[in-house]
Amino acid sequence: MAKKKLYNGGAIVYSTAPDFQPPIEEEIEKFLLPNQQLLTVVLDKKHRGGKVVSIIKGFSMKEDEIEVLAKKLKTFCGSGGSAKDNEVIIQGDHREKILQWLLKNGYSKARKI
Repeated sequence: MAKKKLYNGGAIVYSTAPDFQPPIEEEIEKFLLPNQQLLTVVLDKKHRGGKVVSIIKGFSMKEDEIEVLAKKLKTFCGSGGSAKDNEVIIQGDHREKILQWLLKNGYSKARKI
């Protein structure tokens, strides 16, 4: 039987078996459809020098998709912003505009706080 050296958590480092195939680890991430996501649009001004931002929280999608969505929202609102930590941050108080855009684009469970 082949020797297996284990390293930090069970990862196989070396095997002498000629027909050895390392196990394939696939991350199965489950993301919700737009109409199933519970999004909240919040107004915030903490740690921003008194400036107001609108934050959209509750995304369940890939980071790339969130960045594309953030770009569309920034263009729609005519404002700057960013996408970090599964949140979209839009500069200024655009809660009503953002909520309308989200509802129009299939995010039916979006709400404003």
